[in-house]
Amino acid sequence: MECFERIFQFEDIIRNEKKTVTVTELGSGTSLPGILAAKCGGNVTLSDSEDLPHCLENCRKSCQANGLLDIPVIGITWGRFNEALLDLPPVDIILGSDCFYDSKDFEDIIVTVSYLIKQNKDAEFWCTHQERSSNRTVDVLLLKWGLECEIVSLDSFDADSPTLCGSNLPGNHTIHMYIIRADRRYKEK
Repeated sequence: MECFERIFQFEDIIRNEKKTVTVTELGSGTSLPGILAAKCGGNVTLSDSEDLPHCLENCRKSCQANGLLDIPVIGITWGRFNEALLDLPPVDIILGSDCFYDSKDFEDIIVTVSYLIKQNKDAEFWCTHQERSSNRTVDVLLLKWGLECEIVSLDSFDADSPTLCGSNLPGNHTIHMYIIRADRRYKEK
């Protein structure tokens, strides 16, 4: 859930839109970003690995605990094109909180995001992650899959404090936020 406070701006986006914003959270885990998006008025679908039924159950329990009983929870495994992914309704915003944890999953995540963005031409992937090594990057994968990345400065919304949200966790963690979308050079073709 690291520094996903930018999602609070989601409420302003929803209020300024003339339509309901449709959101899918990938790798939902405890579902905090998706639940927050739903509380702000988004039409949300939560997802986690189809191979991890306990994670899908955690998503359902988080929804119940927050009084959100009508949010679909589906099994989408990064890099797999299963029925749940292929049948996903149109999406405006894809959320991912700390999905870029293990570098072996990076391309599978990008493949899934690329597919969703190509199916939904104006969709964006809003994601955060904790930097675990400056040598691990998705830059080449973004280029390979026709995506571009906007780096969102945490200080642009006062989220660059080591004690963000009253957290007293030890150590100084570097958190990054990105908005990934179709590369405009390819989008216009």
